[in-house]
Amino acid sequence: MSDRLYFRQWLSGRDFAVGDHMALSMRNFAYAIGDRETGEAVLVDPAYTPGGLVDLLAADGMRLSGVLATHYHFDHVGGEFAGHHVAGISELLSVSDIPIHVQKAEVEWIEKRTGVGRDSLVAHEPSDVVRVGEIEIELLHTPGHTPGSQCFVLDGALISGDTLFLEGCGRTDLPGSDPTEMYYTLHERLSKVPANSRVYPGHLYSELPSQPMDEVRAHNYVLAPTTAQQWLAMFGG
Repeated sequence: MSDRLYFRQWLSGRDFAVGDHMALSMRNFAYAIGDRETGEAVLVDPAYTPGGLVDLLAADGMRLSGVLATHYHFDHVGGEFAGHHVAGISELLSVSDIPIHVQKAEVEWIEKRTGVGRDSLVAHEPSDVVRVGEIEIELLHTPGHTPGSQCFVLDGALISGDTLFLEGCGRTDLPGSDPTEMYYTLHERLSKVPANSRVYPGHLYSELPSQPMDEVRAHNYVLAPTTAQQWLAMFGG
């Protein structure tokens, strides 16, 4: 990564939302991407204690200019779950008027989950680019886990959300999931990611917090099937 790029990976229950038992058990990663020269930064998936994440930015001398949401689930953008409210983008918007960048296919799902209106959501087409200062981030539409799941491609890195973990991938049996789309995401849409890019997932579901893409391709069992029929027979349930 370039010297100008500001990049942080924070683990829920350890680096933020300390003492929150749900955050600890879910093991979510939140990310910060910014331009060191301009001091601007965006947060990726700010849930549980979004204010605490803004404080972490401030401690590094950075200021929040927006949010990138990988998908609509409560542990990534906040919302209601099993009778509990999880803080997220709604709470951020109550204190700061910032754009929330989402894929167009995810807008209605995020509205329903968080209550955030369309006037605060920037609906993107696949492969749109968001600039943070002089840092460019490609929004790669990766449906399967949800209709508008997206990954973020930047200098030497892929932030993969719940689309791709170092071991496994996001579930395809949830509302909005599509196993067939997940196959084409894993085997075609992500094929453009360079082998030497480092994969940063949405959860710590493996021993390592990140790994080069070529190693993920070589060892992740969900990438082993060579046809859609094989993949659906193994993982389509």
